[in-house]
Amino acid sequence: MLGRLSHHAANGRELTTVAFLESMHWFDGSCSPSKGQMTGATSASPGIFPNMFPSTPGQLSALSLMPYQAMTQQATRHARRVYVGGLSPTANEQSVAAFFNQVMAAIGGNTAGPGDAVVNVYINHEKMFAFVEMRSVEEASNAMALDGIIFEGAPVKVRRPTDYNPALAATLGPSQPNPNLNLAAVGLTPGSGGVLEGPDRIFVGGIPHFLTEEKIRELLEMFGPLRGFNLVKDRETGNSKGYAFCIYQDLAVTDIACAALNGIKMGDKTLTVRRANQGLTQPRPEQENLLLQAQQQVALQKLAFQMAPLPTKVVCLKQAVSEDELTNDEEFEDIVEDMRCEGEKYGKLVNVVIPRPGPNGESSPGVGKVFLEYADTEGSTKARQGMNGRKFGGKEVVAIFYPESKFAQGEYDG
Repeated sequence: MLGRLSHHAANGRELTTVAFLESMHWFDGSCSPSKGQMTGATSASPGIFPNMFPSTPGQLSALSLMPYQAMTQQATRHARRVYVGGLSPTANEQSVAAFFNQVMAAIGGNTAGPGDAVVNVYINHEKMFAFVEMRSVEEASNAMALDGIIFEGAPVKVRRPTDYNPALAATLGPSQPNPNLNLAAVGLTPGSGGVLEGPDRIFVGGIPHFLTEEKIRELLEMFGPLRGFNLVKDRETGNSKGYAFCIYQDLAVTDIACAALNGIKMGDKTLTVRRANQGLTQPRPEQENLLLQAQQQVALQKLAFQMAPLPTKVVCLKQAVSEDELTNDEEFEDIVEDMRCEGEKYGKLVNVVIPRPGPNGESSPGVGKVFLEYADTEGSTKARQGMNGRKFGGKEVVAIFYPESKFAQGEYDG
């Protein structure tokens, strides 16, 4: 009979395990019928449930509630599990459980009290997916907001399992994630799905921190205009977290872009570019020629990136000032202020250094150069791009990145 009860509950029948147990008065420790109920139910029970009810009066109160708890867990299990697809080959039950416990706590998704949200994990290593069982229906619904989260370097799919029964689940708890979850705490953007949803969404990982959002888009748009783009940033600092999502207006170029861009080295990073939800698929035969052209184009772009110097926080402006402009104190202060105002247009400026000739007019290292130190490489990169080739006082400026270690030691002759 227990098996039949569980079967009924799993298939959404009206007679659930909980309702049945309530009708049998298991919760008040007594089998006495309530007023208006049929008598004789107790006498019939030993024949129907020989192992469930005691034959000696007074023994029912000593029964453990574990059978009720176990059947309740079974009845709600379909609504407490989530499917997690796209796992890496190194994933195991412990790492998956630890990860989801951590991110659920980070987003404020634990609603069943203190402790871990995950009670069980089953992994199919051959097909790289897992079923993650939460301790409550509400926590499972909150976990649905984690679709696309990065686990072990790649985005994973978070879905309802195939045995999920929406109609029955609606009677057990919330079926949608709490709208107040702090998804930004784990690098997800609330409501950012929109145009970035669907099977053609692309994950771009391994992005160097010095690469600006503009440059990333420029690289991706070699294959066509983007319908949507989202560079994931740290909510505290606003800096890139090293990965992004995009989708092309022409979905036919999705596989071509993935095949051509995946594996490109930029500095000490290697780009990972693939479909976010399905992994990389092979291009169709009719796309082969276009793919070959794209790979050749990317090879040239790759060479350009490799030849470009790695950015530092310090920008050196050559030919920005002449030696005779630096001898007069008042004129020197004006130049410093002008450079400060100009430099602040590109980011948070920490320091401005303009070497001057010696007190007797003797030449000093770095004279004729202007050094702008920024709080981060994003600001210095924008400054280099914005100032290189501009004219100051009729002279064309050359802007380069300068070694931070030499600048810190006051060595300006490099």
